[in-house]
Amino acid sequence: MTEKGTGGVSTPRTPLKSILTAKAKGIPHDVDGTVKAQTLEELHSLQRKRSAPNTPLQGTPTAFVNLSEDERQRLQLQSISASLASGTRGTGPKVVRGDPGGCKSRAVTHVEHHHVEAPVISVSDSALKFTHVLYNLSPGELYEQALKYEKGSFLTSSGAIATLSGAKTGRSPRDKRVVIDDITQDELWWGKGSPNIEMDEHTFMVNRERAVDYLNSLEKVFVNDQFLNWDPKNRIKVRIVSCRAYHSLFMHNMCIRPTIEELENFGTPDFTIYNAGQFPCNRYTHYMTSSTSIDINLTRKEMVILGTQYAGEMKKGLFSLMHYLMPKRQILSLHSGCNMGKDGDVALFFGLSGTGKTTLSTDHNRFLIGDDEHCWSDDGVSNIEGGCYAKCIDLSKEKEPDIWNAIKFGTVLENVVFDEHTREVDYTDKSVTENTRAAYPIEFIPNAKIPCVGPHPKNVILLACDAFGVLPPVSKLSLAQTMYHFISGYTALVAGTVDDIKEPTATFSSCFGAAFLMLHPTKYAAMLAEKMQKHGATGWLVNTGWCGGSYGTGNRIKLSYTRKIIDSIHSGNLSNATYEKTKVFGLEIPSEIEGVPAEILRPENAWANKEAYKNTLLKLAGLFKNNFETFMEYKIEEGNKLTEEIRAAGPIF
Repeated sequence: MTEKGTGGVSTPRTPLKSILTAKAKGIPHDVDGTVKAQTLEELHSLQRKRSAPNTPLQGTPTAFVNLSEDERQRLQLQSISASLASGTRGTGPKVVRGDPGGCKSRAVTHVEHHHVEAPVISVSDSALKFTHVLYNLSPGELYEQALKYEKGSFLTSSGAIATLSGAKTGRSPRDKRVVIDDITQDELWWGKGSPNIEMDEHTFMVNRERAVDYLNSLEKVFVNDQFLNWDPKNRIKVRIVSCRAYHSLFMHNMCIRPTIEELENFGTPDFTIYNAGQFPCNRYTHYMTSSTSIDINLTRKEMVILGTQYAGEMKKGLFSLMHYLMPKRQILSLHSGCNMGKDGDVALFFGLSGTGKTTLSTDHNRFLIGDDEHCWSDDGVSNIEGGCYAKCIDLSKEKEPDIWNAIKFGTVLENVVFDEHTREVDYTDKSVTENTRAAYPIEFIPNAKIPCVGPHPKNVILLACDAFGVLPPVSKLSLAQTMYHFISGYTALVAGTVDDIKEPTATFSSCFGAAFLMLHPTKYAAMLAEKMQKHGATGWLVNTGWCGGSYGTGNRIKLSYTRKIIDSIHSGNLSNATYEKTKVFGLEIPSEIEGVPAEILRPENAWANKEAYKNTLLKLAGLFKNNFETFMEYKIEEGNKLTEEIRAAGPIF
């Protein structure tokens, strides 16, 4: 083509010169900088790169570390195949690493696991298929799996993923079973008051077979290899096999996440969970009372979940395991929050739902070691978990800024309701359940102490929301009183928390977590007393409930007053205060606390009707006494001396 110049003469256009570009890392680029790839698969492969080791291995390297990548993956698959092996077949399933619906798998070696003790039976269809293993996926990978394949999974405006746990939106304690055998028969707490409902070995194996068969029938399963306990000397290796990305991400957040190097040297797990919660148990199976069953076999070191998709069953199942394993090592397992001051002073917070345990243990002026589960060893305290599992009902940025800000990419939101267009979560909406939850890694909390360990506790704080309004806002406890109130685990339910509650109702949960105990409560109490005495810790009873009257007539103790009390405990001011003893419960009450009205420190002074106060006090004392009778049949030591000391520390009237 030609074009006319100003003089009307046509001139030829100068052709563009070829532009040569340098080759970056051997990949030719076009003039506009786009990568040249022969296929879409090749282009997509350029988008992702392999993770590189970023932390040094500790200790002496083992032979496993020096293996090739293919050999390491083969051994990992062999271990997973062994975990999924049936109790009646000669081999484990054929497993392949990678997503069957995604890009090409990294390793496609199938592995058979020979179970020499089991009889070999005829081959079945399930034995001919491959099971794809999605191993220790990252949050981003699990998001993709959940959003693509799991109905009810949505990305919210904060970046967190919202999921549904199905028909079960809470734990099913009546469906929890523990295998009774020659070992556990004498070791565990059975009978009246115990959360441990027995089942035999045969029934466990029936349920295990049902769960394993279901998992092996799936096209893919998720496998998490992770740790419990930040104390490196007492770390427990756990494997979780599940069928939902939601469950895998939940446990990724809640357990301690291994480094790439630690995974390479993971080996055989100490405990395995088979979560086949989408599949029901057989109601005709012995010991079953519904289509749900959560079964723990401490001898086999396994847990089976059938008929419930509520993720909290896995978390609390592992906590029950730690309640069994740790005392065997003379380590006390605790259902508590834990924080540490800048000077290294550690405080433990015990309390049932609604007492303020999470709120009071989360303090901007102190480091958070953990919010729920801990161990107390000869070296100090350590968090069992790698994450937090916070309640979300009525959550607001003003009241709980740390939890609010932790709900971001990587966080699992359970059973919340959100706007279908903006995807903004309405934390006040109880349409699905009141038990809405957020599960996130502990490092999402700005003042979390990593690693989550600390020195021996200086203060042990027992929280009670006394809706009867007769317990003082704070009391200093003797060692025997600490044990008594620790075993009792008291709080009160009020209208609005449980259906059909019209007036305050006392509730007791041993060691502030009876549902998860494996041993008798007095064993944990004796260990707590021994450690407190050895390390000079002080016990406190803090009432976060009512004063000036019971629920309905009195007033809730202001959170600002409770924080002043907790601050005085941390600073040591309350240890040096002047005290006077109350009647009936015999509690030591400080005469004054800076920033707290003196009239509420002694409960009877805040009640206008003194006779009503006295009657209510005696009523609560009677409830304590009746509850404690359950534990008097058990002897802690020879001669029952310690048990009598604890009993004497209770109310006298």
